[in-house]
Amino acid sequence: MSDCIFCAIVRGEAPASFTHEDDTVVAFMDIQPITHGHMLVVPREHAVLMRDVNETVAMRAFKVARQLAELARQTLGASGVNLFVADGEVAFQDVPHFHVHVIPRYPGDGFSLSFPPSYENAPGRAELETVAAAIRAAGS
Repeated sequence: MSDCIFCAIVRGEAPASFTHEDDTVVAFMDIQPITHGHMLVVPREHAVLMRDVNETVAMRAFKVARQLAELARQTLGASGVNLFVADGEVAFQDVPHFHVHVIPRYPGDGFSLSFPPSYENAPGRAELETVAAAIRAAGS
């Protein structure tokens, strides 16, 4: 896609600080990092949403993300790592090209997830079973 910044990076038309490159995915430093060492794993082929990504490519992206998470622990002293996919604009996807965030975590790094007020009121087992049944039926 000609106007996609990640596609431009893959084509070598935009700068990036690469941490991994293979024939399926690339990984590079996020230019607006949440924490020290924040990286993005991006398929070479353009796909906007997770559902648009070839399953083999998606699995490769997560495998590389897992490897980079371990390298962040070893080389940057991260105490933990968040892997994050923003799948769609409502889920905070700001670049319309599927990617996996590898966010190294450090004590007191300031990054957090906030939960809605409804989080305190867990649904009952019957509601969980109803939702589970609907998802199972749709997947059959």
